[in-house]
Amino acid sequence: MSFEPSDLSRTPARQTGSRIRYDLDLPGANVGARLLQPIVLLGLMWVIAAADFVLPGSFNGFGVRSWNPTGLIGIVFSPLLHSGWPHLIANTIPFLVLGLLVAAEGIRRFWFVTSVIAVVSGLGAWAVNLPGTLTVGASGLVFGYFGYLIMRAVFTDSILRRLMFGVIGLLVIILYGGSMLTGVLPLFPGISWQGHLFGAIGGGLAAWIAGHPRWQSLSGETTAPRRTGGLY
Repeated sequence: MSFEPSDLSRTPARQTGSRIRYDLDLPGANVGARLLQPIVLLGLMWVIAAADFVLPGSFNGFGVRSWNPTGLIGIVFSPLLHSGWPHLIANTIPFLVLGLLVAAEGIRRFWFVTSVIAVVSGLGAWAVNLPGTLTVGASGLVFGYFGYLIMRAVFTDSILRRLMFGVIGLLVIILYGGSMLTGVLPLFPGISWQGHLFGAIGGGLAAWIAGHPRWQSLSGETTAPRRTGGLY
């Protein structure tokens, strides 16, 4: 993402070597832009659902089709597709609530976590489901965000962050713990518990990777002095 010169006075700066970098993921930077990310993604799901409703045929053929090599392309498209309006409506509120909590950490963090979850959930559904099974829906992301928020408190060195994410994780468990537990078990026909289970695993994996110092260094998320009127 690029910035106009006029933006630089409003965006916190970070010293990296001999260069100053302006970063959307710094604490307090562009909160609105962060929270917009899951809203945009959810809006895209609704636009696709409306187009699928109006146009002939169905987009769901682009979902994950198990054990079919060409079905792997569904890893990209499956989270955006839904079997109908009730399916999309059921996913909307938990996706928005949990997605906003993840996005609050930063724009790059949100898309990184989303990508890891989509890949792990899609591969799990592709490999574990019966051959030819078609999987669509954002519930893999929902379960992944849940797993990420729960495990985020574990994979951090900061005591303050550990307490903060612990409280968030506890609230998330209170709100969605019951449905998340039943959702990863083979209890309901027609529900991809495989996508749910591997989505949650993907969220935990994303939390582990994002909490690793090397990843933070590569992504530019290491804590470094910021120029804030000379106070660091």
